[in-house]
Amino acid sequence: MNRKKTSWLVTTLLILGSLLILFPLYLTITIAFKTPPEMAGNLLALPKSWSFDNFTQAIEMTNFFNAFKNSAFVTVFVVIFTVLTNSLVSYAIARNLHKKFYKFLYFYFLSAMFIPFPIIMLPLVKQTSAWGMDNLVGLIILYIVFNLSFNVFIYIGYIRAIPVELEEAAIMDGATTWGVFWKVIFPLLAPMNATVAIITSLGAWNDFMLPLVLLSDREMATLPLVQYIFQGQFSTDYNLAFASYLMALAPMIIVYIFAQKWIISGVMKGSIK
Repeated sequence: MNRKKTSWLVTTLLILGSLLILFPLYLTITIAFKTPPEMAGNLLALPKSWSFDNFTQAIEMTNFFNAFKNSAFVTVFVVIFTVLTNSLVSYAIARNLHKKFYKFLYFYFLSAMFIPFPIIMLPLVKQTSAWGMDNLVGLIILYIVFNLSFNVFIYIGYIRAIPVELEEAAIMDGATTWGVFWKVIFPLLAPMNATVAIITSLGAWNDFMLPLVLLSDREMATLPLVQYIFQGQFSTDYNLAFASYLMALAPMIIVYIFAQKWIISGVMKGSIK
């Protein structure tokens, strides 16, 4: 009977990696339920009483549900339109990459990945303000455009692995180019669509910098923006801040738990092809 030998080095590294991930989460949860005097004592100890007062105060101070509605509105529409438009653009480029114009477009989009956001931040603010895009709709459009470069890169690699014969058979049956994409290619992109959707949703939900420079109306503030209220010039209310962070974090954790199999499936299929 063969017994697999335990690699204690790998096991130790896995334990250390798990602790590095779980320790900040433990601190976030315990500090969110503690009072300021309890946090000033033993930082690592559990709260003496699990009170929800910090959560109630954080909801009132941040107008939490309005910010939650704004973040959800932006995230949902960004994910839907990013998947639809980015996959379509990638399909057009992937099937015409032998042509100079489409090859230029491909490298043009890829080059955008190497431009740091601070370089375009100031021109972006002035341009969006002049065009009346300093609102949630403008934020959605910018996220879709910013995601295009990376998504084109991963979509094209996946689409080029799909046999062209499938499309030729659909065309022989009378399908148009639109029909081929929506009825043949788009369903085959399901694992990659799921991966793009999850990465995009995490980015749009957690982003702080773009809403900060774009949105001036407080009623349009997203969750990361309203949490900035807890950061003062001379002090920070950690208990309320961590309670707010935990409430903002919860939806993404739930999404990730239910969608993690799609992420792994998309990455595995992409790596195999």
